[in-house]
Amino acid sequence: MGGFSLVHWIVLGVVAILLLGGGRFSNMMGDVAKGIKQFKKGMAEDDDDKPATRIEAKKAADPAYDVEAERTREER
Repeated sequence: MGGFSLVHWIVLGVVAILLLGGGRFSNMMGDVAKGIKQFKKGMAEDDDDKPATRIEAKKAADPAYDVEAERTREER
């Protein structure tokens, strides 16, 4: 009910071609294809420019409560 069937899309496409003309519609779709190719090329160039960086792990913090110090304090 809420979606378009294949027949609806075909009718919509035929109406668009009739209104815009065959050549104009073809040129517009060619421009869309060129834009997609340029986008893909730009995304590939971004990946090549940036080398992978490694994140160094930090040493875990020392515990605030020292068990060994508490034992020596109790022995005294």
